[in-house]
Amino acid sequence: MMRQMPYKTKQFFFVLIKLSIVVGAFYFIYQKLTNNSSLSFSEFIKFSQKSDVFSLKNTFFLLVLSCFNWFFEILKWQTLISSVKKLSFKNALEQSLGSLTASLFTPNRIGEYGAKAMYFLGNSRKKVLLVNLLHNSLQMLVTTVIGVAGFLVFSSNFGLQINYFKLILTLVIIVGSVILISFSIKNKKLKIKGFSFYKLKTFFLKFPKQNLFLGGFYSLVRYAVFSFQFYFLLQLFHVNIGYSQAMVIISTMYLLSSIIPSIFIFDVLIKGSIAVYLFSYAHVNELTVLSIVCLMWIFNFVIPSILGSFYVITFKFPEHDT
Repeated sequence: MMRQMPYKTKQFFFVLIKLSIVVGAFYFIYQKLTNNSSLSFSEFIKFSQKSDVFSLKNTFFLLVLSCFNWFFEILKWQTLISSVKKLSFKNALEQSLGSLTASLFTPNRIGEYGAKAMYFLGNSRKKVLLVNLLHNSLQMLVTTVIGVAGFLVFSSNFGLQINYFKLILTLVIIVGSVILISFSIKNKKLKIKGFSFYKLKTFFLKFPKQNLFLGGFYSLVRYAVFSFQFYFLLQLFHVNIGYSQAMVIISTMYLLSSIIPSIFIFDVLIKGSIAVYLFSYAHVNELTVLSIVCLMWIFNFVIPSILGSFYVITFKFPEHDT
């Protein structure tokens, strides 16, 4: 029988893992900024400085918008997870930023699920995974609803050719799949990765409706904040475009970016390519669009993940509920 690892050795490996996560996140950020084949980092800096993006006033306002973005993200997590455990805003902030850092270099930030679950005791972790799924689904719902409306207006305004037969066929397949799954849920023995479909259905149906409503509201406010931040950057780069027209393109961009699956290596490249393609209809040059996409990533992911590295380093496994 294998001997148990000494306590000090366990602690050493635990610290090593935490440091590896932080170093990995920082290295990922460095690689994204300096080895971007679509946008030279030096060219990006020069172009941004020329447009006065990094002036004290503009930088401060962009940081304020990012703070609001993450404030409502943290508030949403605090609200939804309260069905499992009541958290202070400080604890919700720690979990949100810490999980961002830990998941930054994972495909589609899938590591966030495991990272948030680690903050809770073992018997609560399955529920935490489901709450996090709901947490992300609410944001996706807002992005989809607004994005579909934006896409329809975009296709109408810019004469985009749509194959309505394929579109209707896709919708039929999606609706059919949902109906099929709903019938499957009646089978209590049917499971996926240890989760019974029946228990999943019960969990979501019994989830506090007030919390769901608040979560959806916070998702909507977040969307309004970061989409306005994108528009504000367009103005800083002297793009002559109205707010309504910009929002049509921005909402379409976020819709397409969110439904196209991508691994982390190509994530920024794919989102940048979608943005360049869509804004070309409004005659916005490629360098401007790529610079804005990069700035949005820096303000809403890089800076928060740098702050989150502190919570990764200071993370301790929960010993009991407080």
